[in-house]
Amino acid sequence: MRLLVAGAAGMLGRDVLRAGERAGHELVAVDLPEIDITDPAAVRELLERVQAQEGGLDGVVNCAAWTDVDGAESNEAAAQAVNAQGAGNLARACAEADVAMVHISTDYVFNGVAPLGGDGRPRPYRESDPTGPRSVYGRTKLAGEEQVREASPRHTIVRTAWLYGVDGKNFVETMLRLAGEREAVQVVTDQIGSPTWSGHLAPALLGLLERDVTGLVHLTGAGEVSWNGFTQEIFRQAELDCRVEPATSEQMARPAPRPAWSALESERDDVLPMPPWQDGLAGYLAARTGIVRS
Repeated sequence: MRLLVAGAAGMLGRDVLRAGERAGHELVAVDLPEIDITDPAAVRELLERVQAQEGGLDGVVNCAAWTDVDGAESNEAAAQAVNAQGAGNLARACAEADVAMVHISTDYVFNGVAPLGGDGRPRPYRESDPTGPRSVYGRTKLAGEEQVREASPRHTIVRTAWLYGVDGKNFVETMLRLAGEREAVQVVTDQIGSPTWSGHLAPALLGLLERDVTGLVHLTGAGEVSWNGFTQEIFRQAELDCRVEPATSEQMARPAPRPAWSALESERDDVLPMPPWQDGLAGYLAARTGIVRS
């Protein structure tokens, strides 16, 4: 397949490029300043130019996004321009070119209140659960989903969560650094989600295109854990001697509210499950030390 990757210089975008190369796809990598997805004319011109080249264009993976969750609280117009209008611009250009599009969304589209299963216990959010974002970031990402859904019949919207990878600042790297600087760290116990290594997510995204899976999809590392429990597993796998002390979201307040519950799973039979989040962490630690390059 010949695929265009928007946001190719970012953490997920780089892993998509590596996964695509391993799978034998031909990749067209674009990012700022080559393309500004908030400019509809520039987006349309880019897709037309790439499609006119030898091999045409089979699909677009949109990894471009405003990802500064706290910064979005005071920059709503800018976040909206990228996460909503920019996503819509790409989707409309893909629809005009009859090209499939995979768009990345987030757990922040939910309100963070855990849905209950038949046994009365919390269960992960599924694709059919109602949304209700509590932050500017979540609202702009949900608006992007709506624009993609309305614009392109050949769309796949992928919600993921707690993403980390070797090519960007992330929670795992921060904890590893802090473990080298202090004897203990405080991490919240009241936020629970599904950690996702971009090295596992990237090939899963390409698999959706390869198998022509469309519509709304949840893709995360399998299982759920609190940030506190995740940190304990980081230190265990990295063999670091650093205490992990409990804290609450109120104690560690940030400008944007964080969902208390972010665990995701897919209810779809045509979506292949990703490996457990613990396996993703092991893959990340191996990749960052050069044992394996994702």
